[in-house]
Amino acid sequence: MSLRKAYLLIFIILLVDQVSKIYIKTNFILGEEVEVFKWFKILFIENEGMAWGTKIPGAYGKLFLTLFRLVAVGGIGYWLWDSVERKHSSNYLIVAIALILAGAFGNIIDSVFYGVIFDDSHQQLATLFTDKPYGTWFHGQVVDLFYFPFWHGVLPSWIPVWGGKEFTFFNAIFNVADMAISTGVGILIFFNKKAFHHKTA
Repeated sequence: MSLRKAYLLIFIILLVDQVSKIYIKTNFILGEEVEVFKWFKILFIENEGMAWGTKIPGAYGKLFLTLFRLVAVGGIGYWLWDSVERKHSSNYLIVAIALILAGAFGNIIDSVFYGVIFDDSHQQLATLFTDKPYGTWFHGQVVDLFYFPFWHGVLPSWIPVWGGKEFTFFNAIFNVADMAISTGVGILIFFNKKAFHHKTA
């Protein structure tokens, strides 16, 4: 795969990711939910940008996370360029790196810019390019929206630790960027031999 095609893939993912997030921000109040199917809902939440809503404590935790991600994206971008330039890297590897790069960059856009271009989403629809932003540069919240609660109920009492407790499968809420990252990592894991197979001249 050429670098141009990899960039096109990244651009398409970023476009879909940002359009979906901006639509949710400007049409949903934080916490608002729409049921598409019983097992698929659109649920608007925001988080610090780490998996499962994890936060880095301290006043500079969010800033550190965003700066770390910017450095990581630079490294992933070089990995993509290097893999294409070597000519013998497989398309599996190039697509996987492009997906991971697009996903990481998509969430970075939220973290860097959303705090200064949107106002608050609590009990109101957010306004794009507002004069009353909810945050500052590098302190934006990442928008998540896809929720797939395939099953919800009380687990049988004979199950260790979780028995008798309410449980939801699958309870993660994510966005297009997260999907791209997960798909890229999945390719590297499940198609490992093909991804890291070097083409012969």
